[in-house]
Amino acid sequence: MSNIAIRPATPADLDAITEIYADAVANGTASYELEPPSRTEMGTRFAALAAGGFPYLVAEKAGAVLGYAYAGAFRPRPAYRFIVEDSVYVAPDAKGQGVGLKLMQSLVAAVEAAGFRQIVAVIGDGRADSASVRLHEKLGFRHSGRLEGSGYKHGRWLDTVFMQLSLNGGASLPPDPDSLPERKFRQGELKN
Repeated sequence: MSNIAIRPATPADLDAITEIYADAVANGTASYELEPPSRTEMGTRFAALAAGGFPYLVAEKAGAVLGYAYAGAFRPRPAYRFIVEDSVYVAPDAKGQGVGLKLMQSLVAAVEAAGFRQIVAVIGDGRADSASVRLHEKLGFRHSGRLEGSGYKHGRWLDTVFMQLSLNGGASLPPDPDSLPERKFRQGELKN
């Protein structure tokens, strides 16, 4: 894990990101998508997050992308502007090496620096022993809900688990007028 670098993702990373996500969609239950999106669609998603100023990171070792993580709007309505939802995916051959932890630590720091107040994890197949649940618990996320039988994939019903992490005082302090979500709101980027 010591030679793994975390850096902002660039469009040049999209081939690797698309491949990592395609494996997660085809072989895993973390995403409820049933068909892997195209490289073009992944580029559109990346561009939308970048345009919103949201952090999008990759883990890289010796020039190879091992995983990626990003935060995006939890919901589009402006009252939700202080909450982001995280996503993290690791290449199959890099799992179990601490890549996800390193990505998420950097993502939490970036989200906090932007002034957001909550990070929500919406975890597909949220069994207590799932790697994603354990990763989020390790980072201090608390369980905040479960939707039973909310997805059907690979021939079985899956539960969705919600976890969240409070940042920057959470709900105990008023909004920071200099935070990214407040600046975007004042500039009219967030509408009903």
